[in-house]
Amino acid sequence: MPKPNRKDSILDAALACITEVGADATTIEMIRERSGASIGSLYHHFGNKERILASLYFEGLRRYAERLDVNLAAAAQATECISALVTSYIDWVVENPDWARFILHSRGRIEAGEMGEQLKTINREHYVRLQTRLQTYREQGCFRDLPPECFASIIIGPAHDMARNWLAGRLSKNLVEYREMLAETAWLAVRATPDQPPQ
Repeated sequence: MPKPNRKDSILDAALACITEVGADATTIEMIRERSGASIGSLYHHFGNKERILASLYFEGLRRYAERLDVNLAAAAQATECISALVTSYIDWVVENPDWARFILHSRGRIEAGEMGEQLKTINREHYVRLQTRLQTYREQGCFRDLPPECFASIIIGPAHDMARNWLAGRLSKNLVEYREMLAETAWLAVRATPDQPPQ
């Protein structure tokens, strides 16, 4: 396994600090001490604490999107694509609970910060990739006639809510145990109904 570079080490340290004391209480000095980086190196890579937080957020999104893209590329049917959207998210959350918790709780902060425009761009590009991947199935009439702005929320909304509850310790079972049920529910919610046959 390759040795983490200095930038990754700083992000890992930042996530550990945030997990222990929260984003507000985490300081540059705490991150520096935990990562073993010099102040000069830390400011060279990021500039300030808010940029560290934004970079941590973006890196989490990138890793999740990377997993999702691989799973979507392997999907050969509309139902498999919808399943991949749900299961990729659940699997990533279960494998990265601290990162997932940070992302779920920090979106507003990043959006309002100096790197908010970059977040909008990342989200827009992600949305376009998903729409492009699903377009063929949409043209084939595999999906219900739903408002485009509702489509993703209907698919991922229940899994997102369950993930929040699991991360907060409000579920008696591991989130992964709901994986297949949530994927099936998402497909049933968006598939073309009998009175709306494929075109």
